[in-house]
Amino acid sequence: MKKWIILLIVISLSSLVLAACEMDAQPTATPTKPPEPTQPPTAIPPTETPLPTETSTPTEPPPPTDTPTPTPEPVEESALEPLPPEPQDFEFETEDGQVLQARYYPAAVNPAPMIVLMHWAPEDQESWNEIAFWLQNRGLSGTSPNVRAVPWLDPTWFPPMLEGQSFGVLTFTFRGCEGGCSAIDPDGWLEDALMAMKTASTLEGVDPERIATFGASIGADGSPDACGPFNAESERVCLGALSLSPGDYLNVPYDHAVAVLEEQEPPKPVWCFYAAGDGAAAQACKSASGDHYQTLEWSEGGHGMMLIDPNIEPNAMELILDWLNLVFEL
Repeated sequence: MKKWIILLIVISLSSLVLAACEMDAQPTATPTKPPEPTQPPTAIPPTETPLPTETSTPTEPPPPTDTPTPTPEPVEESALEPLPPEPQDFEFETEDGQVLQARYYPAAVNPAPMIVLMHWAPEDQESWNEIAFWLQNRGLSGTSPNVRAVPWLDPTWFPPMLEGQSFGVLTFTFRGCEGGCSAIDPDGWLEDALMAMKTASTLEGVDPERIATFGASIGADGSPDACGPFNAESERVCLGALSLSPGDYLNVPYDHAVAVLEEQEPPKPVWCFYAAGDGAAAQACKSASGDHYQTLEWSEGGHGMMLIDPNIEPNAMELILDWLNLVFEL
């Protein structure tokens, strides 16, 4: 009996030891991680304004659907191509059917101010060749024949043209005056002078609102006689006239021609040159008056082109420069 009790105690102790060993052999359990959230947690509470992560670039406005047409820049006078400098011979016809010889001296600018030169009775348009080159100012001076050695065809004594200035020039020959006038035709010459003004205003390279005219003897009358009616009959502008020895040669009283230009708006300046000993010219020049009219007298010298002479004073060419300055407001 005592043996069974001892055996039972031994078995119980063995069971307890075995259980203790099994408990020591169990691995330590690793705590289970919580499941990953399906959405990342909000870094900044929703009640606060989130800070910008980078500097934002301003949004440019969308381009227009139609590209606007650029406004063209105004064309400057100097941008237009001038005509070649060589004189151009041509003909024009008057309203009564007369065909006249003419010559155009293009300026170095385009469009250009224009001078219409009207010759005297002893010669034709050839008498203006060197003065035309002087006005044109394109380096052609000294190329005209001067068989009679007259001073108006000798440019060596001419004063320099105004710096940077170049005029277009038109010369023409009055009817019946090739080589010098062979007959007197006042009414016809008046018609010629007016048509010359109209022709000059239509030439290529000419500014039709900047035209002036001067002449000698019959051309001295033709200049103001045509300038006033030209302004009245057209939208183009004759700015003024200069006369070397007028004499009422075209059946228009000189004082009347000056008065017409004086009364236009604005008034047009007229200058009159004469020698004291030239009775008809002195009388014509002294007959006119006006706020924009001026007379200049030579104590010596002759008629018309003879006033263009370096040996007499005042110097007619210098005075022409003064007149150009006034008329064209240079």
